[in-house]
Amino acid sequence: MPITATLDHYGKPAWIALLILSFMVWWPIGLMTLAFLIGSGRMGCGQGRWQNKMERMQWKMDRMRERMGTGFGSAPGNWGFWSGPSSGNHAFDEYRSETLRRLEEEQREFRSFLDRLRFAKDKSEFDQFMAERRNRQTPNPSPDNPAPQN
Repeated sequence: MPITATLDHYGKPAWIALLILSFMVWWPIGLMTLAFLIGSGRMGCGQGRWQNKMERMQWKMDRMRERMGTGFGSAPGNWGFWSGPSSGNHAFDEYRSETLRRLEEEQREFRSFLDRLRFAKDKSEFDQFMAERRNRQTPNPSPDNPAPQN
């Protein structure tokens, strides 16, 4: 069994102990160990850190929406769109439902903006690729017009 599999079996404390010991033995070995741990993602410093946070936040928002209910009259006691049960104060319930509706509309608009932005970026990259491809193409050699020799 390779040492990495053994240390993975024991988890982060084993990797931290190895890191400390490698620095104690000789600091360049410690630096190489640290680079390996960060690069392999074993210490949680990997590439997808922000993506994981965004997915977790989206999951929490979806869960909150499910708990509060969706749409008009989706659960007894709802005053309006996505507002959840009544607090007993009609003015506050109206304010809350209007604010939530406005926030969802802003979220839809922002997602639409991001989609348009991604599309425009993709289109410009594709157009640039096609322009470079057109400029790069050379005519096919024919008996009358031989290809240049290097």
